[in-house]
Amino acid sequence: MTVDIALTRNIDACHALRRRVFIEEQNVSEAEEIDGLDDNAMHFLATVDGVPMGTARIMIKGTTAKIGRVCVLREQRGTGLGAAIMRAALEVCKSQGPVNKAVLGSQLHALKFYERLGFEAFGPIYLDAEIEHRDMKIAV
Repeated sequence: MTVDIALTRNIDACHALRRRVFIEEQNVSEAEEIDGLDDNAMHFLATVDGVPMGTARIMIKGTTAKIGRVCVLREQRGTGLGAAIMRAALEVCKSQGPVNKAVLGSQLHALKFYERLGFEAFGPIYLDAEIEHRDMKIAV
């Protein structure tokens, strides 16, 4: 099995993954998922044996990198692919000039996943696309 995680310009592949996970599985509206911010983001594509299986995006604002739209197809969950995507994203965050922290909005069920990667939750629980989330941060 060959796993590759890299920055990509193949936004269509990223959108297809996000559609399956967020729109089809989690019932997020297309209007909320395709938010118009992709042109200003860096995108990761994770492939397994050449087949797209996961994605994430990073947006930089000042000293903060916001990681978002992190998803892995059901058949690859629990394999370590999501953690590998996040480690790749954090490495890119570290290489981005003045960036000194990364933040994300975690669905509540995924808090432990991000905590194992070193993220700390902060602030209240809130709804995003009708799903409970909590903000998280890590120094990079």
